[in-house]
Amino acid sequence: MRVTTLFGITLSLAIGIGGVAVPVTQAVQLRDGTVYFVEPPKLVKATTTYKDVNVWGGTYYFTINVPENAGESLQKVTIAQKEGAENIDYKLKDTRAFVGTRDAKESRLTLGSVTAERKTRTVTVNFDPPVTPGQTVTIALRPVSNPSFSGVYLLGVTAFPVGEKSHGQFLGFGRFQFYSNTNSWWFP
Repeated sequence: MRVTTLFGITLSLAIGIGGVAVPVTQAVQLRDGTVYFVEPPKLVKATTTYKDVNVWGGTYYFTINVPENAGESLQKVTIAQKEGAENIDYKLKDTRAFVGTRDAKESRLTLGSVTAERKTRTVTVNFDPPVTPGQTVTIALRPVSNPSFSGVYLLGVTAFPVGEKSHGQFLGFGRFQFYSNTNSWWFP
């Protein structure tokens, strides 16, 4: 394994000896070229605007914190459905991302390609340019509609650093509970 910011470490040690502490972030890259986060991002929260089945116009929000000492920028995120009675389809062209949280949106981020792999039930969101360390970002993913079947749906979130050969870090699951509508037009 090699550290890509050897000069920064040397400089930090020299300055640190003089009594001034300087934080250094360093990307980790293996001999085979695989890039890792030094400190991986964290899945802060996953929420949905609507919790009823068959609802149109909803949005699924995934908030991710990229720590200051991540060592690399965030290039892409995959969101893979791991549990749920029905495959969720998305309006990929409506996918958005921004700095901040669902309740405190700051600047909008530019996205690269947003793709879906139906067989693995995975959506891939690419950032263009990548998200720099020290930011909290939120991905807003729009389903065609909420699932028709009630129950728990687990969406696994994985973050990838910049690099041709980057190692994805699993951040955790977004857990959505969808409920059947209890209103009925039929009278007993």
